[in-house]
Amino acid sequence: MKKTLLDKVWEAYTVRPLPNGQTQIFIGAHLIHEVTSPQAFGMLRDLGLKVLYPDRTFATVDHIVPTTVALFPDPLAEEMIRALRTNCAEFGIQFFDTSTGRQGIVHVIGPEEGITQPGITIACGDSHTSTHGAFGAIAFGIGTSQVRDVLATQTIALHKPRVRRVNVEGKLAAGVYAKDVILHIIRKLGVNGGIGFAYEYGGSTFDFFNQEERMTVCNMSIEGGARVGYVNPDSTTFAYLKGKPFAPPLQQWVAAVTQWESFSSDPDASYDDMVSFQAEEILPTVTWGIHPGQSISIEERVPAPEELSTKDRAAAREALQHMQLKAGLPIKGTKVDVAFLGSCTNGRLTDLQEVARHLKGHRVKSGVKAIVVPGSQRVAAAAEELGVAEIFREAGFEWRGAGCSMCLAMNPDKLSGSQLCASSSNRNFKGRQGSPNGRTVLMSPLMVAAAAIRGEISDAREIFSIR
Repeated sequence: MKKTLLDKVWEAYTVRPLPNGQTQIFIGAHLIHEVTSPQAFGMLRDLGLKVLYPDRTFATVDHIVPTTVALFPDPLAEEMIRALRTNCAEFGIQFFDTSTGRQGIVHVIGPEEGITQPGITIACGDSHTSTHGAFGAIAFGIGTSQVRDVLATQTIALHKPRVRRVNVEGKLAAGVYAKDVILHIIRKLGVNGGIGFAYEYGGSTFDFFNQEERMTVCNMSIEGGARVGYVNPDSTTFAYLKGKPFAPPLQQWVAAVTQWESFSSDPDASYDDMVSFQAEEILPTVTWGIHPGQSISIEERVPAPEELSTKDRAAAREALQHMQLKAGLPIKGTKVDVAFLGSCTNGRLTDLQEVARHLKGHRVKSGVKAIVVPGSQRVAAAAEELGVAEIFREAGFEWRGAGCSMCLAMNPDKLSGSQLCASSSNRNFKGRQGSPNGRTVLMSPLMVAAAAIRGEISDAREIFSIR
């Protein structure tokens, strides 16, 4: 039988089948950060164990690291950062600390360092580890006890997921981006639609995407219930990796590419399910509710619960109450208090370049707090060198240091009261951005910029005259 990429990687990394039906899988690269690793290292010490493969373990600080000042009055957060520094030094782990110029969100630095490679397994104590699937890796988030297991054994026990092929065909219209594609997919398949599946993304739309656009889609696979999402590696992938610090050296490059290509799904591979979408049907998309599946195009009206399926009505009523939105009214024109551009979904250089390309000459509306948080120090440095950062500053955005920032607000960047945030991040759950009453509307980076300029949820195609 012809095989998928998941089949091939699973076979290559299987240590042994387990009696309970799971498989013990070897982990090619383990990414750790300050939040889910301190307890894991503590358990390791209690058991008298060492990190089995420190050369396969890579650390950074991202979740709670401040984006404005070096230190802040949160003793617990500071202790977690100090603990990671101590643990990396003691166990000999590569640490991309704030002083290295290579610190950033774990799902940004893995690819930009070339640690993320096709055909390997990657684990990290963060649910958006699915990002790395954009390279043809099988990557998934794990819990703290599993972080301990991977540190000690470099393996983990997993049930093999089924594979759903998700095709998107055609070229997106101007002003429509990868973020709109994944919000559209989650809307159609549901936030639980991917449970038990790995999503293999393909089709001509993905062929057109650059590597960072593929990362945006794979990043939010978990929001659709799929723990794993991936794209078969191709020339776009290989070009992105070439020359990266941890990528194979040039004398080994041809052999590496040949091996990476061998992991791609066979042309006539068998899938457990297949779905297809047409790119021209996808419009700029925003959320109206309290999970990423509650989304509509910018041209639609907020749905009434009675218009939805019976199983979705209670959640819709809860969402309307929390978001202070009225069913039947356009989402466009909803007042915005904060605009956040960043996160592991959309804080990469190409995201910032695309916004800057349109932003010049515009100003953030008075009363709107607009911040840009680069995904890594390398992204920030490149944006400075290219003049991108200055365009944001001239437009009235605050230009911050690298980190997760307001995506999950485990740092000083938080909403207050019932502020509404236009956000390029990945989750709009209640309280996600630091205030229990705070409201989040997910959208593409350019739509965030449009909201910041107009002071309300807007169609970026109109604001920036995109046709």
